[in-house]
This record gives sequence, C-alpha cells and structure tokens, in this order.
Amino acid sequence: MIIKVKVPSPGESITEVEVASWLVKDGDYVSRNQVIAEIDSDKATLEISAEENGVISLMAEKGKRIQVGDIICIIDTSKKKPIYNNENSKELDFHEKKIPKEQDIIKKIPSPASKKILAEKNISIESIHGTGKQGRITKKDCIIVEDSTTTASYFSPIMEEWGNPQTSMSRAKKITPLSSLRRKLSERLVSVKNQTAMLTTFNEVDMQEIFIIRKKYKDIFKDKHGVNLGFMSFFTLSCVRALKLYPDVNAMISGSEKINFEYYDISIAISGPKGLMVPVVRNAENLSFRGIEQEIHRLSTRVRNGKITIDEMTGGTFTITNGGVFGSMLSTPIINPPQSAILGIHKIVERPVVINGSIEIRPIMYLALSYDHRIIDGRESVGFLVSVKETIENPIKFLMEGSENNIRRILEL
Repeated sequence: MIIKVKVPSPGESITEVEVASWLVKDGDYVSRNQVIAEIDSDKATLEISAEENGVISLMAEKGKRIQVGDIICIIDTSKKKPIYNNENSKELDFHEKKIPKEQDIIKKIPSPASKKILAEKNISIESIHGTGKQGRITKKDCIIVEDSTTTASYFSPIMEEWGNPQTSMSRAKKITPLSSLRRKLSERLVSVKNQTAMLTTFNEVDMQEIFIIRKKYKDIFKDKHGVNLGFMSFFTLSCVRALKLYPDVNAMISGSEKINFEYYDISIAISGPKGLMVPVVRNAENLSFRGIEQEIHRLSTRVRNGKITIDEMTGGTFTITNGGVFGSMLSTPIINPPQSAILGIHKIVERPVVINGSIEIRPIMYLALSYDHRIIDGRESVGFLVSVKETIENPIKFLMEGSENNIRRILEL
C-alpha cells in the first residue's frame, strides 16, 4: 500500500511553505509518527511525521517551495524493515573493501605535454590531482599547480613578516538562501519602517528594589513553583498597569479606524534556533507572578525546541523585548505589527546616581519605547515609560498592594 504524505496547512492564509530539512534519506525505512521533515512557513517551523511504517520516497528537495496540499513524500507500507546479520554484513564489508570498483581506481599517468612541465618545474607527481579520464594528469593540472606554487612563494616572505608563515589567505564565502521565516521577517521589518511614523523615547529605571525582593524570595519561589522569579514578570505587570493608564499604547490602526483593546495580551520576544519568535502571554492582567513566569517558561521552551505553533504567536496587543540578555546597553526596538508600541529593556549596569542629594551606586537599566506616532502622542509615550519606571522602582506600592506583608501572598509562597 502506498501512503501519500501531503503538506499540512500551517495556518489560515498560508498557501506556500519551504522544505527546511529532511531528517531521513530517500529509501530509508521509517516508523509511524517518526519525524521525517521540517517545513518553514512565513510564521513558524512545523514538523511532518510519517503516517505509517514503510520505505520512504522523497518527492521534494530541501529548500524547495511547495504548495499546501502537495505531496511531499510517499511511504510504501508493503516493504518491511530489513534485518541484517552481523556476520554477513561484516563479510560483505570485507569483500567490498578487498575488491574495489574499477571507477574508484585512480591512475596518475601524466600526458606527454604534462611530462615536460613536471620535469622543467621539478613538480612531484604526487602533489597533483589528475582531472583527466581515470585520473590522468593533464597539462592544465600542471599549470594550476605551478601557479599555486608561484603564488605561495611570492606571499611567503610577506607572511613571515606578519609572523604567521603557515597561515593561508582564505577568501572563501558561503551563500545560503534565506529561510521562508527570515524572508517574511525581512518584509515585515521593512514594511514597519515604511508604513509607520515610528519614534522612540527613552528613560532609565533603578532596579534596586526588584533586586532586594528577588534576592529574598527567589529560592523559595523556585522551590514552590518550579520556575525562577525573573524580571519579566515584574515588567509584564508594570506594562499592564501602564497600558491601563495610557490605553492608546494598547491600540492599533485598522484602515481608517482605531481599535482599543480592553484586554492585555503581551507578546514576549524570544530568540530561538530559527530566529526571533514572539509568542503571546494572553490576558496578562489576570495572571499572577507565578502564572506569568510559568507561561513564559512554557513558551520559551517550545520556541527553543522548535515546537511553537502559529496560534501561540498570533495576536498580541503590546510587545516586550529584552536585549539585555545579549548584553545590549541601549537599542531602538522595531514595532511588532500590527501593534503600535514595543518596550525594549536592556542590560543592568551599576552606575553612580544622585539619591536625596548624595551619590550612590545603583543597578540601572535603560528603557526604550518605540511607538507609532500616528496613534500615540508624546504625552502617552512619555507617560507610559514614567509609569513603568515608578512601578519598577516602587514594586511594593504598585504591585504588592502597598505593604511588604503582602509580598509572600502575592508571590503565592
């Protein structure tokens, strides 16, 4: 029986995908539910599994773009898995090595014209790879070796002067096609720059109070909930508070209309093997510190394992991206369309600051809010950042119901 494996639909409006990689070879025996290939769509990478046991025949090459519904491979279920006898296979290997095929025998026989060059230039026959029939050395082969020898002798004193005479000068380059995901990302980024009036406003935030809370409760939090008490839960809840105060930052333009969302789906930018993914923490306003940290951990794991789905990345009303994990001090993040704003958080650095007239060393982070000026004015953008700043600098007041006695209850400890 022949099973035709077709390209599944990765999501609504997607009609074309690209074969990212084959995890099996043509003619391999595959088992049911075994992952045999990965396909790239405009939004995510999906796995394709074998539907039955049998021998597979590949119908599409790696890197080829194919339509949703096309046959990507066929599986012949009538062919059974071959059983090998170890002794027979060893004997077969021995005979194959003992009796080489005729086309594998290379004969380094110089042509009459090449013999003269070899003698005049004192070139060893062993240093030449023959390109003629059955490995025959041609005049062209000798000229190539002669040129490379001359070049090497010319650069030798120069390389000695540089102090590394054994290093060859390489000018190699590698050309690979952009994946479907990367091409779509490129189009989206250019579109954002061309179709929005994007501006970025900056501020800085003192992280000391967050440091104190995390130092005191992070181990208990980890033991109780199985995830770390990170910075992202503080920033997510701070952004939810700021979005409630400045609702236009949680809005988007649709044609000639403005849509204001009364829920807060926070997209979190996460770097994965296939590039930057932006899964969504839905209804963050209803989640606790534990709920946010567990959801971010779940989504991060799925991104890094290549298991994230399009549904998990669809939607989102506002985005947070953390360049600080890579060491970025400051950046101007690009809006994640069709959203209207994105918050960039960065590396925490100890800096001298003035506190009540005295200079102190504090852990400072720079914040950057990129926004679409068509829908968000300077008042909203600056006010949003100020709100995030005051929440992070006063987490007990704004996130812990104003009392240190409530911290353990808020953290569900």
